[in-house]
Amino acid sequence: MIRTFGSAVLAAALAGTALGSVPAAAQGTFSDNAVRIGILNDQSGLYAEYGGQGSVEAARMAVEDMGGKIGSVPIEILSSDHQNKPDIASAIARQWYDRDNVDAIMELTTSSVALAVQGLSREKKKITITTGAATSDLTGKACTPYGYHWAFDTRALAVGTGGALTRAGGDTWFFLTADYAFGSALEADTSKVVLANGGKVLGSVRHPLSNQDFSSFLLQAQGSKAKVIGLANAGLDTSNAIKQAAEYGIVEGGQKLAALLFTLSEVHGLGLKVAQGLTLTEGWYWDANDETRAFGQRYMKRTGRMPNMIQAGTYSAVLSYLKAVKAAGTDETDAVNAKLKALPVDDVFAHGGIVQPNGRMVHDMYLFEVKKPAESKGPWDLYRQLATIPGKEAFASPAESGCPLTAAK
Repeated sequence: MIRTFGSAVLAAALAGTALGSVPAAAQGTFSDNAVRIGILNDQSGLYAEYGGQGSVEAARMAVEDMGGKIGSVPIEILSSDHQNKPDIASAIARQWYDRDNVDAIMELTTSSVALAVQGLSREKKKITITTGAATSDLTGKACTPYGYHWAFDTRALAVGTGGALTRAGGDTWFFLTADYAFGSALEADTSKVVLANGGKVLGSVRHPLSNQDFSSFLLQAQGSKAKVIGLANAGLDTSNAIKQAAEYGIVEGGQKLAALLFTLSEVHGLGLKVAQGLTLTEGWYWDANDETRAFGQRYMKRTGRMPNMIQAGTYSAVLSYLKAVKAAGTDETDAVNAKLKALPVDDVFAHGGIVQPNGRMVHDMYLFEVKKPAESKGPWDLYRQLATIPGKEAFASPAESGCPLTAAK
């Protein structure tokens, strides 16, 4: 079944054989006789390759793996492009909830968008699972009873890349920071890690979102003489900054670039000739083991690309939500919410993942170095793993997070 939301939304109900059955007493307790999940993200802007339609396809894969139904109740995926604008995202989310009976919204690339939609969802008593936005405030000071944060966050990125580079001798930093909630959180979290490891922050400069010319910002960073230039941005902003840094000979001059949020998609787009030697942190890599390779090849057949951590994380978020719905025997928010917090996360993205009371899903993170062209065996053979960062180290505890719901726990 195909439905549309304006000109940008696709809703596909996927049918199949259910994995097990819902208790008979629970039948008929589903709103509008369907389970509906909205994938809301950037599908046309600077983060389109970062999550985009790839995340929508990953969500469909999760629905297929649940058999397309919960008992006899079909599962539907809706999607829309929020254009990185919180007001547009909130309008879409409100209409999804009020008109289309959407049960949960996921992905939510762009931190300002995720914060806005999570706030609206609290008002509407609906679940959000963020996989594409980074700010740790989502399960910190802005936490809600129904908000979840899955694949990564700014604290985990800071602990991984910031900690590793500082301990390796990169003890002075200057930041190029995207001028919105995500960039501020990433700079703040990384600064804390740098200082905790004996380093110093020499300064920072903020740039507009979707910036094209980084020359003035890079000259300030170069003039700081900092050993590490921390790129507290993402997507095409990071790619453009790295390309222009090469033109100024910044790395050749002895300074190191730290791509604090850079995924497989952006590394592939940039190419190994430019990206080689970058240190970065991700929560998942397709070539980690036989299970991830099989998932990656399955995704590749559908999209022509390997998935990054946001896309694999979206698969996990959708699958975990559907498992919680199945366990609850209903799509009623409080019942599903209780199961989401109780069930372990055990899938291709994470094994033994634990959902904290503040909604943070804790799992291991990984520190990678981008390979040199001569070391790569194929177009998507891009990373060499340097370290595993245990989940308890990467993510804040509920008490440390600043979440008012868990501060006393």
